[in-house]
Amino acid sequence: MVGMVIERDSVGEEGDDVVTPGEFLGKATDFIAGKGAYVSPNGRSVRACLTGRRKVTAPPPGSNDNRSTIEIVGHKAHGAVPQPGSIVIARVTKVMARNASADIMCVDSKAVKEKFSGIIRQQDVRATEIDKVDMYQSFRPGDIVRALVLSLGDARAYYLSTAKNELGVVSAHSISGGTMVPISWTEMQCPLTGQIEQRKVAKVD
Repeated sequence: MVGMVIERDSVGEEGDDVVTPGEFLGKATDFIAGKGAYVSPNGRSVRACLTGRRKVTAPPPGSNDNRSTIEIVGHKAHGAVPQPGSIVIARVTKVMARNASADIMCVDSKAVKEKFSGIIRQQDVRATEIDKVDMYQSFRPGDIVRALVLSLGDARAYYLSTAKNELGVVSAHSISGGTMVPISWTEMQCPLTGQIEQRKVAKVD
């Protein structure tokens, strides 16, 4: 019985890895092929038939078959996945007093295919005078920002940072609807009205 638990745990650790079609999942004597998996023609091994993450389910109590069921949960993100250190392009969705929320659209210039959320905390907006950061003068909903992924934060949202000169707002629309032009690292101007709005602006190359 102990041996069975150890075996499932070892597979569970591997479950964090994405498997691809044809990849070996385990011996047919140890596992039942569930969704997204199949038994090889020789009947000896269980293999993946789609890209995704493996999921192992223990046999139900009282089952005559002591094998666990292994299945593949479809992994839709064939596109990029944010990682700590990645540079992302994200659209700001909500601004609050201590942080801003954003939807990540691109990772290292590659489009994402799943929804990934990000949070820019007050202390991660800029590198200097952190205690004076005003979130409402740094970002507005709809702004497009370039940011650095710090880590995976809470509730499946990545912590993002704009605390470098080249990071921050790269595109924004004014209240009048015009595409604003950066005039300093803290200001952008509407070409239609000349109105100036505060932002944490990314340095343009």
